[in-house]
Amino acid sequence: MTERFPRDRFDDATDGPRVGAHRGPQRRGRGWIVFAWAALATGVLVGLGVLGLGLATTGLSDGNGSGGSASSPTPSATASATAKPSPSSSPSASSGSGTGASAATPAQQGTTSVVVLNGTTTTGLAGRASTALTGAGWKIASTGDAGTTGTTQTIVYYRSAETAAVAQGIAKSLGTTAVQQSTAFPNADVSVVLGADYTG
Repeated sequence: MTERFPRDRFDDATDGPRVGAHRGPQRRGRGWIVFAWAALATGVLVGLGVLGLGLATTGLSDGNGSGGSASSPTPSATASATAKPSPSSSPSASSGSGTGASAATPAQQGTTSVVVLNGTTTTGLAGRASTALTGAGWKIASTGDAGTTGTTQTIVYYRSAETAAVAQGIAKSLGTTAVQQSTAFPNADVSVVLGADYTG
């Protein structure tokens, strides 16, 4: 038999809102921690935005050519190799160049800069021609590949009328008569573009 206790006030308690719930004391400086994290996040976002804006501005400047001054090209065989003579002009023989000057000798070259370019797919052709010209007494500044590999005829290009005689002398040393004035090779006074007809 279950023992019954006399009824008291605890038997009339009902579930209701909690009264007198315990709350611990708030930690000091909690607001400053939240502020510090917010400031750090803001600083990171601003830094990323400035970096992205700087990269975008640099990209736009490089794309339209307005950002910074373009450096002037320096004379080199590579720069000379990318130049192509105008297709409208045809090479003329040394006797028909219109200058009336006779072919110069290696001793008369002076300070004329001469570049030898390979206009074919034959490897080492410019080096062989340069060796042959150097052996004949000509001063070769550099060698390289031309902007095209389908050249059939060896042509000696000269930039100004003062170097026409040197161009004719070099053409004679190479066994060709094709000499032409052209401004397509700004980095050399005389530019030799070797074609498939040069056997070296």
